[in-house]
Amino acid sequence: MTETTTTHARPRAGPVLYMLVAVALFALMDTGLKLLAPHYPPLQVATLRGASALPLVLGWTLATIGARGLLRVHWPLHLLRGALGVVMMACFVYGLRTLPLSTTYAITFVAPLLVTAMAVPLLGERVGPRRWIAIFVGLVGVLVVLRPTGQGMMTLGGLAILLAAVCYAASAITVRLLAQRDSTQAMVFWLMLILTLVGGALSWREWIPIRAGHWWVIAGIGIVGTLAQVALTEAFRRGEASMIAPLEYTALVWGVLLDLTLWHVLPDGMTWLGAAIIVTSGLYLLKRERVYLEDAVPP
Repeated sequence: MTETTTTHARPRAGPVLYMLVAVALFALMDTGLKLLAPHYPPLQVATLRGASALPLVLGWTLATIGARGLLRVHWPLHLLRGALGVVMMACFVYGLRTLPLSTTYAITFVAPLLVTAMAVPLLGERVGPRRWIAIFVGLVGVLVVLRPTGQGMMTLGGLAILLAAVCYAASAITVRLLAQRDSTQAMVFWLMLILTLVGGALSWREWIPIRAGHWWVIAGIGIVGTLAQVALTEAFRRGEASMIAPLEYTALVWGVLLDLTLWHVLPDGMTWLGAAIIVTSGLYLLKRERVYLEDAVPP
């Protein structure tokens, strides 16, 4: 956290741009995961996600910081982040089997709210009463999407996506903690390696041979997933967690477009309503964060 006072007063566009790019790239990656999800077990798809990106991440790491930079790291947090990544990816892929991409994103919108809440005890960031109210309103929106009837909370897919969102929020917090001591390259590399090794070990007994027509999907997941992970890590490294996280809401635009283009489906009315409530609360959180940063700057 080396940002200057001027940076706090007026956040740079860098973290925002990184996050917007990350969200768009993750939407493309998630499309590939959804294409694979009906054909393979969730843990196998999670393993393929990590394995497809690992060679690219390793090459990038060796070319920039070298092998030594991978070994001098804070191992407990890396192992924790890796475990969170395995659970997150497996649950996310499981939910993608039955839920539209746009509905999945609407459920995961709880993650930025959780990041803001977790940033208080874990990162020492201040969250005032108005922002807590906004978080509560956002959670109400999540309940609207996860209604107890139809496509929602009573389905295992909906619960799996909700658990994935919790893991994502916790992982984002670990990035902020790791960024104080470890490089972006190390964070991305160890996440992909742990995802590959642990996911592969857990899915080995039920492994299904890869179809020839799916290799190009796996390669695409590796490329865009690597770029997305680097952009996401840089976003949380350079910006406040409670400032960057609400930009995740732009995923709904990509989800709707991809659902309409590839699967010819659109969110239903309750999903739109819940997403609107969550996005509104997130935008308010973003506004309140800016006010807080401006007030925190001495004259």
